[in-house]
Amino acid sequence: MNWKIQKLQNGETIISKEPGNSMLPLLKSKQPVKLKPIRWEDCETGDIVYCKVRGHCFTHLVKGKNNKRGLLIGNNHGRINGWTKNVYGKAIEILPMS
Repeated sequence: MNWKIQKLQNGETIISKEPGNSMLPLLKSKQPVKLKPIRWEDCETGDIVYCKVRGHCFTHLVKGKNNKRGLLIGNNHGRINGWTKNVYGKAIEILPMS
């Protein structure tokens, strides 16, 4: 299990910096984001969450919500990654690039 998931499941708020441009202009590549622990049931469409979809962990947008399937996850450019209930953290602050 990765350290981010472990800390979030332990109730800790963490800072995550992930590479990639799929969340531009909301997030730049490796821009620090403060994540607080959350359950998928408490997320809403439009939230930025740290989740696992098909074995891959990333920070992406909640595109939809379904009580049976969980959350529909996608990037900020229209790509849909899939449904998941493996949501560990929600972005509560986007920090400036250092």
